[in-house]
Amino acid sequence: MIQEKYIAHIRKEDKDKQSVKDHIKNVSNISACNASKIGLAKAGELIGLLHDFGKYSETFQNYFCSATGLIEQDADEYVDSNGLKGKIDHSTAGSQYIWNFAKGKSQKEQIAAQLLALCVASHHSGLIDCLTIDGENDFNRRMAKSDSKTHLGEVLNKAEPEIIEKIELLINEPDCLGEILQVLKKIAQTEKNETLVRFQAGLMIRMLYSCLIDADRLDTANYENPQDIKNRQNRKYISWELLSNRLEDKYIEFECHPNKTKVDTLRKLISDACLGRSDDKMGVFTLTVPTGGGKTLASLRFALHHAEKHKLDRIIYVIPFTSIIDQNAQVVRDILEVEKHEEGRIVLEHHSNLMPQIQNWKNKILTENWDAPIIYTTSVQLLETLFGGGTRSARRMHQLANSVIVFDEIQTLPIKTVHMFCNAVNYLTRHCNSSVVLCTATQPLLNKVDKNKGRINFEKANEIMPDIETLFADLKRVEVENKIKPQGWETDEIASLAIEQTNDSGSCLVIVNTKKNAQAVYDACSKMTEYPVYHLSTSMCPAHRIVKLTEIRGKLGKEPLICVSPSCIFSFLIY
Repeated sequence: MIQEKYIAHIRKEDKDKQSVKDHIKNVSNISACNASKIGLAKAGELIGLLHDFGKYSETFQNYFCSATGLIEQDADEYVDSNGLKGKIDHSTAGSQYIWNFAKGKSQKEQIAAQLLALCVASHHSGLIDCLTIDGENDFNRRMAKSDSKTHLGEVLNKAEPEIIEKIELLINEPDCLGEILQVLKKIAQTEKNETLVRFQAGLMIRMLYSCLIDADRLDTANYENPQDIKNRQNRKYISWELLSNRLEDKYIEFECHPNKTKVDTLRKLISDACLGRSDDKMGVFTLTVPTGGGKTLASLRFALHHAEKHKLDRIIYVIPFTSIIDQNAQVVRDILEVEKHEEGRIVLEHHSNLMPQIQNWKNKILTENWDAPIIYTTSVQLLETLFGGGTRSARRMHQLANSVIVFDEIQTLPIKTVHMFCNAVNYLTRHCNSSVVLCTATQPLLNKVDKNKGRINFEKANEIMPDIETLFADLKRVEVENKIKPQGWETDEIASLAIEQTNDSGSCLVIVNTKKNAQAVYDACSKMTEYPVYHLSTSMCPAHRIVKLTEIRGKLGKEPLICVSPSCIFSFLIY
């Protein structure tokens, strides 16, 4: 097929064509920018240029043009695109180019080249396994594919001279493979055994892969849907200084409040401690604060000033339960998103409770690669980003670099993921210029788990609060009274106890272990008292739950009420 321009994409709206040359140059620039955060800019630039190298082949062009109607069915070049979907290999050519270059090089250089080749070969499938379940070397099989299937020789003749020249210049530059080797050397120096070194190296590969995937998807989306470009931010965020000032203004309001309590004073002390430590060098921090101590805004105060001090890209909050994430995000949004045009562009939520009808372009575009300065997401989304298969979750991983990552209620971390989590935190803080804050009232001993499987090495000095014991004593607001009965409590008995406590205290929160029990206690209370009775559940949609919580807060201290809830939203209620 003879044509003037080799095509990478065609826009459905106006049939405009994006050339392979333009696409790979754009991807190369974005990938290099992404990878610069982890010291791999040259490597990111090279894999960006080579990822779609196979699209220069006549086989791919005939397939693509037949599929998009650019070649008529009666033309000689026409092929049955439906039967060939997913069968035209356009990713192996670029990876073979890197791998062939490494032949005859040192073993270390071959390792570095293999990592780059792996990213290119996997950019549509998710990172491929180099070994099959049968122990076969699948990477070598891929690299040994015949030229008739990968078309490497053909594309080397057809690609524009400036592209070939740029590729050759990059791959021969010592820094290209040298960057990879430097990171691997640093990993080997900081980890204690080979298992951990390999684990960290795997995270490095996935991080570089993320840089490429995001660049590829972003340029493709920008070309095919140019109307959405205005909704993307691409790191053009509001300054940390301005956001910090908005939060400081809120704290001034708190100080001027005429009815401050002892708890308000303690919350200010906690927040001031976070502010005081925000200038510390980057690393792993613990923030151990009792329930009700105001961790949400105190940790934000630390994160905003820490990000400003160290010129970081974003703040990521990781929260275990969807039942509390929307409220925390709303609290922060109310403070930081002052202008109408800023709504949803400073604080971005990414979790399963989001409703498509209210998220619209924000959910479709900004959450694809966490394109906002402050992200609220769940533990599940974070683990998917770090370890999930495919390309969608992996695309966001590079955003974890050059960031402050705050883990709220870290004690809920599933035991079976502890070592994976510790290794990921070590990688992010040691090799990706990120800081991590572990927030909870009950710190798990992540520095005491098996060191041979991976643990976080933090000392007492990493704790942000200067005197935890005194803080817990001052914030003690609960007296535990043992009401256990050998035969257990009947539902009506629990309802009677709740009413009795409401008579004495003015309000009562009843926490039970299941949604079914919560419903039963709620029904019993509703029948036995004239007091307002509220029932909260994770089955409620977020908007409904927020309405009910707002109503409850408005009545607290003003009139008696009873609230019944399952334990999974306990912290949501008592903040």
